[in-house]
Amino acid sequence: MEKQLIVSNPNVMMGKLIVAGTRITVELILEKLGAGETIQQILDAHPRLTREAVLAPIAFAKEALRADVIYPVAEAAA
Repeated sequence: MEKQLIVSNPNVMMGKLIVAGTRITVELILEKLGAGETIQQILDAHPRLTREAVLAPIAFAKEALRADVIYPVAEAAA
């Protein structure tokens, strides 16, 4: 059985999605990656994380977006 790396606990970080066994949120990892930090920089800043744990939020976001409903946005008038 594969270990679940992304979890939510109402008693930890107000129920936000976190990496299991930490208080590090999925949001924080995605923000750091989006800001240009490398996986190695994140691992250096958070020694309890593994490479797999840093990649898990990306996979989670991919699946969440795949299941999301797309609503077309009207183009702004020029």
